[in-house]
Amino acid sequence: MIGLRLAKAPSDPLNVLCLGAHSDDIEIGCGGTLLQLKRTYDNLVLHWVVFSAVGIRAKEAAKGAELLGAGCKKQVILKEFRDGFLPYNGASVKEIFEDLKAQLVPDLIFTHWQGDAHQDHRLVSELTWNTFRNHLILEYEIPKYDGDVGRPNIFVPLDSPLPEQKVNYLLEAFESQRAKPWFDANLFLGLMRVRGMESNSVSGYAEAFHSRKIIFDGGK
Repeated sequence: MIGLRLAKAPSDPLNVLCLGAHSDDIEIGCGGTLLQLKRTYDNLVLHWVVFSAVGIRAKEAAKGAELLGAGCKKQVILKEFRDGFLPYNGASVKEIFEDLKAQLVPDLIFTHWQGDAHQDHRLVSELTWNTFRNHLILEYEIPKYDGDVGRPNIFVPLDSPLPEQKVNYLLEAFESQRAKPWFDANLFLGLMRVRGMESNSVSGYAEAFHSRKIIFDGGK
């Protein structure tokens, strides 16, 4: 395998836009990678956007951003669209993306995978690509009953103990989800373990992403 690196020095600001349809999506999909970036970049700036964060879920989303983004400059935007109904509020969701485009020039964007079975996730992915047309976009995966995680093509090996730290933050921040049979440490660690095996990660763990388009500049 050939590795790629962001064209940023560790001391340079790295602006990362994290997009999630629901309160725990960002943490599940790319939480470990964000922790890894914090280890690498001294000046990590996080722009955190959650589209469906209502009531207790808004408090949990804020807690997740606080835990994962500790020590970073960050902007947290929480919206209150109804869970499961994002496509039926498409114009309003699109306006938020237009506002983000006018405000931000991110170096890296994390969003949902286009092949995700959840309709809210797919809309966020579609509008990400529709809005940010000249940016590095990585689409994260969310394990679910539908069995739709697919075959990702970008892997981020995670140093120890970041996988366990990610899971601990998930369980700490999202108390309302603990009763769900799938929301447990075994599932989250298991998926990272599979991706770690596929990428030959030294720690045995990794997160994986889908990338539709990457420009290779020939090493210039």
